[in-house]
Amino acid sequence: MLEYVTDAADPRLTDYTRLRDVELRKSLEAERGLFLAEGEKVIRRAIGAGHPIRSVLTTRRWLQPLADVLGDATVYVVSDEIMSAVAGFQVHRGALASMARRALPSTASVMESATRLVVLEDIVDHANVGAIFRCAAALGVGGVVLSPRCADPLYRRAVKVSMGAVFSIPYARMDNWYTGLDELRAAGFRTLALTPDQSVTPLDEVKLAERVALLLGAEGDGLSSRWLQEADEPVCIPMSPAAMAAGVDSLNVVAAAAIACHGLMRAGGPS
Repeated sequence: MLEYVTDAADPRLTDYTRLRDVELRKSLEAERGLFLAEGEKVIRRAIGAGHPIRSVLTTRRWLQPLADVLGDATVYVVSDEIMSAVAGFQVHRGALASMARRALPSTASVMESATRLVVLEDIVDHANVGAIFRCAAALGVGGVVLSPRCADPLYRRAVKVSMGAVFSIPYARMDNWYTGLDELRAAGFRTLALTPDQSVTPLDEVKLAERVALLLGAEGDGLSSRWLQEADEPVCIPMSPAAMAAGVDSLNVVAAAAIACHGLMRAGGPS
C-alpha cells in the first residue's frame, strides 16, 4: 500500500527519525520492538530471514526494485529531500525498512548444533559487531554469543556493515556474564581467549577440540581479566617482530576476528 508523504514531521514516519542519535534509537527500537534495514540487499535478507515488515520508507525510483518482496506492506514514498530530512543524512541506498524483531534464541539452542562459536565480551561499537558477524558467517562459524553489554547486532549501523550477515548466523545473548563461560563448558566447548600477549600459544599451533568457542574482547581493553583467567587457554595471533619493535603490537578487533575465525576452521568439518 503506497502512501505519499510530503512533510518530514509526519507522525507516520517516527520509526525513521533521527537515525544518528544512538541513545534515542536504542530506546525507541527497544520500546517498539523494531530495527531498521537499509538498502535493497539488506531489506531482502531481513525479509528472507523471516522478519515481518512494519513499513518501508523510500523514494519513487526504488519502488520497482523492491516491488517483488514488499507485498501489501505499507510503503511511505517521499522525495530525496524529505528522506534526508527524516533520517538526518543522505540515504544513498534509497530505501529504509522498519522490521519487527523476533525473540532471540537461548544460548543453549545456539550452542546445540554448532562446533565453532565466537563469543563477544562487551564490544560496544556497532560497526565492529556487524563486521565480526560478517567474518564469522563468511568463514563458517556456527554461531555468535554476546555478553549482556555487547552492542546490538540489529542496530542499523551493525546490520549495514554486516551486509545482512546478522540474519544468516544464529546468535544469542548471555543472561549472566559472570557464569557465561561455565555454560559454554557445560555444553562441551573448549574456550580460547584471544589476547595480544605474544607469550601465549599462537592460535595456529593450538590443538583444536571438537567444539571450540573463541572469546573476543572489547575495543582497546580486550578481554576482562576474569575471562582471560577462566578461559581454557589464552591464544594469540603472532605479530611481526619488526612491527612489534616499531610499536605495532596488535590488530583491531575486526581484523583479529577475521584471522582467528579462519584459524578456527582449519580442523574442517561442519560448524
